[in-house]
Amino acid sequence: MTMNDSNRPGNTDPSFDPPQDPGPPNQPASLSRKSAEAGPSGAPGWERATLEKLVFASLNEQKATRRWKTFVRLSWLAFFIFLVWMALQRSASVTAATAPHTAVVEIKGEIAAGADASAEFVNAALRVAFEDKGAKAIVLLINSPGGSPVQAGMINDEILRLKALHNKPVYAVVEETCASAAYYIAVSADKIFVDKASIVGSIGVLMDGFGFTGLMDKLGVERRLLTAGENKGFLDPFSPQTETQRAFAQGMLNQIHQQFIAVVKAGRGDRLKETPGMFSGLFWSGQQSVELGLSDQLGNLDYVAREVVKAEEIIDYTRRDNVAERLAKKFGAAMGEGAIKAFKALPALR
Repeated sequence: MTMNDSNRPGNTDPSFDPPQDPGPPNQPASLSRKSAEAGPSGAPGWERATLEKLVFASLNEQKATRRWKTFVRLSWLAFFIFLVWMALQRSASVTAATAPHTAVVEIKGEIAAGADASAEFVNAALRVAFEDKGAKAIVLLINSPGGSPVQAGMINDEILRLKALHNKPVYAVVEETCASAAYYIAVSADKIFVDKASIVGSIGVLMDGFGFTGLMDKLGVERRLLTAGENKGFLDPFSPQTETQRAFAQGMLNQIHQQFIAVVKAGRGDRLKETPGMFSGLFWSGQQSVELGLSDQLGNLDYVAREVVKAEEIIDYTRRDNVAERLAKKFGAAMGEGAIKAFKALPALR
């Protein structure tokens, strides 16, 4: 029996083809091609599936962002509703307080228009306190270095009016400081109580500022100020001040000082032990002020409520800015507040 050369092992005849795997039986040829074209995952249409996943991820992210924005807005709304509710609750608790008590109105910080110790806020609080039938007396709780004589005068006048109208006593209680415009207010009280180390007095008036004319000459800077009226710019720090203008300003300060002295004498009366330096702008400790008759005796708020008014319950009537007003001042009118104060021409009791 003979064997052909084509069937011998190791034959390298290029016409020789190895047998092909026919695949599973009954599988169409087109399905085999689709399997070959499938993606890395082995599933057909993988590009579409990936695109759909990206689109759905983007939509979910947008939904999450909208939910977060909605949550933040609702949180702010709830916060402001809570603030309004707190303000209404506080107002209701004050107006409904008819049991015997000592009413307190704080005068703290600078006495100026727009401040917590402005005539607008203090007088509004005083009116509510005097009108409350349960308030046996009103205590001015003072801790202030002074401020505007106009604001102090308005508060002083209102206290005197309310005292006569409601026939209720008013006491001033000094904490650390009761100077200048703050003392202007304190003398409207029937009695002034101080701590032995309090600072009391400073009965005087000042108007301060700066002059830069010499510096401008050295720098070679020319001030170009146009006015209608020869004295219109006499408080301008970049213009020289004449002796006539200086005398005019001093006369105005002297007049306001005499008004201050008259208010102190009217409020303190015979209790005042006048000395040469009493109205010179000097200030004294609380203990010295009692000896000079500038105040009446040592004592704090609790002592006055318990021993003088005989009503230990203390209710605070102080009017303060709420959050909305503070935000309005911060982002609105308060932006120019510093510049306005810098150019105020009115003198300050400090």
